[in-house]
Amino acid sequence: MTKDECYQLGKITKPFGYRGQVVFFLDVDSPEDYSGLDSVFVEVKNTLIPYFIKEININGNKAIVTFEDISAEEAQALVGCQLFLPLEVLPKLDGNRFYYHEVIGWQVVDSEKGNIGSIASVIDYPAQALFQVMKNDKEILIPIIDPVIKKVDREEKVMYITAPNGLIDLYL
Repeated sequence: MTKDECYQLGKITKPFGYRGQVVFFLDVDSPEDYSGLDSVFVEVKNTLIPYFIKEININGNKAIVTFEDISAEEAQALVGCQLFLPLEVLPKLDGNRFYYHEVIGWQVVDSEKGNIGSIASVIDYPAQALFQVMKNDKEILIPIIDPVIKKVDREEKVMYITAPNGLIDLYL
């Protein structure tokens, strides 16, 4: 399993107790959806290693996790490691909801300016996530907010938007 075939679930933030338990930070919208998790990939030295979960207790976006067959010392060594799950376990989204990774490469069509380029990446700033749209050599940053996103066309891989007045003109 490679990182390209996975999405980041969160990370291990600290050990918990003396029985080899760890605390996960779950960087997801609905942490409770992961209460039945039976395994996770842990990135150790740029390699994804599967760990099987014996018990998981979720409270908000944190979880206390007991891995199968792990000592307190081994748990301590995993602190700071990133957690991954295969892309195929992501729930399917519909309507105007989407995962950031799925829209990379999509075309962006503005209601006023027409096709303004393709999504090169998503910049996830703490205050505001942005689409980085590239048109030739020009970068256009579009806020990812409900009033801007009008339609998500998964079949055609097109994001229809209505950019704030004058925003696109700042870049072109």
